[in-house]
Amino acid sequence: MTGSINPERAVYQVSELNALVRELLSKSFGLLWIEGELSNVARPRSGHVYFSLKDDSAQVRCALFRSKARRLQFEPQAGDQVLVRARVGLYAARGDYQLIIEDMQPAGAGALQRAFEQLKAKLGYEGLFNTERKRAVPPRPHRIGVITSATGAALRDVLSVLARRYPLGAVRLYPVPVQGTAAPAAIVAALKRAGERADCDVLLLVRGGGSLEDLQAFNEEAVARTIAACQLPVITGIGHEVDFTIADFVADVRAPTPSAAAELVCPDLQAWARQLEQHKQRLASNLQRRLLLHRQRNSELHGRLARQHPRRQLEDAMQRFDDVEIRLRRALTTRMNTARNSRTQLNARLRRAAPSPAINRSESAQQQLLQRLQHAIGSHLNTASGRINMAAHALHTVSPLQTLERGYAIARTAPGDVLRNANHVNSGDRLSLTLHQGHLHCRVEKVFDQNGDSTSPS
Repeated sequence: MTGSINPERAVYQVSELNALVRELLSKSFGLLWIEGELSNVARPRSGHVYFSLKDDSAQVRCALFRSKARRLQFEPQAGDQVLVRARVGLYAARGDYQLIIEDMQPAGAGALQRAFEQLKAKLGYEGLFNTERKRAVPPRPHRIGVITSATGAALRDVLSVLARRYPLGAVRLYPVPVQGTAAPAAIVAALKRAGERADCDVLLLVRGGGSLEDLQAFNEEAVARTIAACQLPVITGIGHEVDFTIADFVADVRAPTPSAAAELVCPDLQAWARQLEQHKQRLASNLQRRLLLHRQRNSELHGRLARQHPRRQLEDAMQRFDDVEIRLRRALTTRMNTARNSRTQLNARLRRAAPSPAINRSESAQQQLLQRLQHAIGSHLNTASGRINMAAHALHTVSPLQTLERGYAIARTAPGDVLRNANHVNSGDRLSLTLHQGHLHCRVEKVFDQNGDSTSPS
């Protein structure tokens, strides 16, 4: 029949259908690389970024969630040509097919430079380049950490300078790749490891010269933020004098080359020797002065010890004990006298305020009240008895019993009603007669009216 429902046919709710489609899309497509132009870019307060990715003939909605958006090295703008890595999904609430963005980077010529400028502006706005947050380089570091390639020329230049100018400084190498896709993560890990170990006084982050692509690892946001958060002072010596990276702006000190970075941590040995001589003279003078002060202090302590001998302190304590005992005896005597006087006064007041006279007066008044109450009750009972006798006499006068005593009777019908009219009964009806003494049950033989005429049927 048309319009009937097949009980074996599955019926889906809209939400169920959208969930199935979203699962199907997720399983059918893995991570995809897609290139297109940004449009309709929206940034709500949640921190997520929503936009459309389009080409000449089509577009698709995209969602870049906050955790992924924080990793971007540039600020997405409408009209930017970008390369995204995304998963295909479905926004179930509207049933819209969309891309969930995992990563995004500029596409086309000048992308690296534009990302560099945008990240520089972003971190500068956050204050990571401010001078007041940067730490001073220790003047005489005991151990110097070097983060660079173990096989690069930069390491040889640093070790050469330190061996020549500061042989007393120990060096700890944190080997990392300085270019390529693995370099940023390795540099971040080395910076964190050096900060956690805290066995170096200063860190040198160095690399030889190269193109913008070669230096890209030092323009990563993760590297810059790790440098800013590092617990140790960081000196960068990346590339040549004309090369600047994001790491240079965030570092505590920027050196133009790796060799110059090494020179910054080397103290002036002649100045160091002069300072050591000054410290030696100052130490000798301080020792003499402290020795004199200790001798004077020792003399003062001997004098105080003589004045504060335990025997003298014991004598003073015994005298204070005697004084306290005398004062205590006087205080006890005074308080006992005061207590005796108070007791005498209280006894006198108690005798004056004894309850016996009041009790006697109360008993006398109670006896008088009892007598008055008995007299009043007797008078009231006599008056009430007289009233009851008068009422009984009046009641007896009008009582029907007196009428019955003169020979009259009260007739009642079978239901118990008092009979006042002969017309209310018929021949054969039963009546109850109440006499002065006893009752009679009778049956009506014949009925007569008030004129004496019979009303019963013949």
